[in-house]
Amino acid sequence: MTKLVAPAQTIADLLKRLGDIPPERVRARPYPSTATEQDVIDIEAREGRLCELVDGVLVEKTVGYYEARPATTLGYFLELFLGERDLGIVLGPDGTLKLMPGLVRIPDVCFISWRKFPQRELPAEPIPDLVPDLAVEVLSEGNTDAEMRRKLREYFRAGVRLVWLIDPATRMALEHKSLTKKAKIPADGMLVGGSVLPGFSLALTTLFTRAGKQARREQKLPPKNNGKK
Repeated sequence: MTKLVAPAQTIADLLKRLGDIPPERVRARPYPSTATEQDVIDIEAREGRLCELVDGVLVEKTVGYYEARPATTLGYFLELFLGERDLGIVLGPDGTLKLMPGLVRIPDVCFISWRKFPQRELPAEPIPDLVPDLAVEVLSEGNTDAEMRRKLREYFRAGVRLVWLIDPATRMALEHKSLTKKAKIPADGMLVGGSVLPGFSLALTTLFTRAGKQARREQKLPPKNNGKK
């Protein structure tokens, strides 16, 4: 049975419930608490915008050019690996998935094992009812800590086995095997597939070198005027 969520009483309550996200990411039409999966499909077709569906609210994805490149590069390395070990499929940053009734998420990258596809036939519907084994989120400035905590709760409640949070700004990552079992991966560390992707490993330096990414520099100070007005 789908769990009904009471509508938020104020915009502030709504944003807090969604994870303290910036208001510009929340769609006002359809009205919050009334959005459906069909709205997700229609907006992508009409406007080319990717939205997640959370508590009847459409929330726009934040990934832009800066974050899309590491996501695409990681997908490339995963595809190379799966070309040798045929364990399942990889979806990129437009892979819309229904994790549970009323919840549609779009991981930036995800891996889904063949055991979830009877006869290895991929579903034809635009938002398949599928839970990935590995979900990857590439962090951007528009993401909040509260939003990512909510996503982690949802991922593991739905049955995701491994989550990587990758931060292009620091070139570091967080590995989550559950809500309580997590580990920091330093800039010179490795992404390791473990029991989800046995044999897969990728150095973060390799990922970001291939992606052509640099850690974001601190904001430059204005030039000194040497006492001149």
